[in-house]
Amino acid sequence: MMQLRLAMVLLMCAGTASAQMYKWKDAKGVTHYSDTPPPASAPGKAVELKSFSTGSQPALPAELAAAVQSRPVTLYTTASCAGCDQGRALLQARGIPYTEKTVNSVEDHAVLKRAGSAGQLPLLLIGRGKQVGFEQSTWDTLLSDAGYPTQPMLPAGYSNPAPAPAAPPPGPSAQERALAESKAAAKAAAEQADRERRLRPVNAPPDFQF
Repeated sequence: MMQLRLAMVLLMCAGTASAQMYKWKDAKGVTHYSDTPPPASAPGKAVELKSFSTGSQPALPAELAAAVQSRPVTLYTTASCAGCDQGRALLQARGIPYTEKTVNSVEDHAVLKRAGSAGQLPLLLIGRGKQVGFEQSTWDTLLSDAGYPTQPMLPAGYSNPAPAPAAPPPGPSAQERALAESKAAAKAAAEQADRERRLRPVNAPPDFQF
């Protein structure tokens, strides 16, 4: 009996993991999102959506996942910025998945300029659309027009990525890595030679070996 229950649980988990989402319109033109194919009587062709999950993050509801896939949200912020704090709070209150990029260095400002702002923050990107500065009614309208639900739908346990610099510091070049490895090898050889020198007997001949 226990084995049968375990098998049923595993089948249910497998079904959930492989579930697909579908987007389709009914005869009245209303758009539907579901994890089951539309009825055969539905006009037009259904669009199959890929499930949205990041690593161990729980999967998002179909409607929210569709908006994230088609129009992801990116928020550019900086320290001591009231509008940035208000914009972040709005996104969190509506349960909007977003990526936050911080602007503090000269390199960050260069990225911000390429993203569409001459320097004013916050900058909100929704897909290819953008909004410079915070204005609650405008942000709410843009998010709703992009298909994001007005009420929070994030599953329990979901968390947005930690804020990261708009221009992440570059890693060391191949030449710098080679130089660092050469210095490390030289240091290790010098330390080994020093250990052998200190262990050598005082009156040992020059050609003495351990």
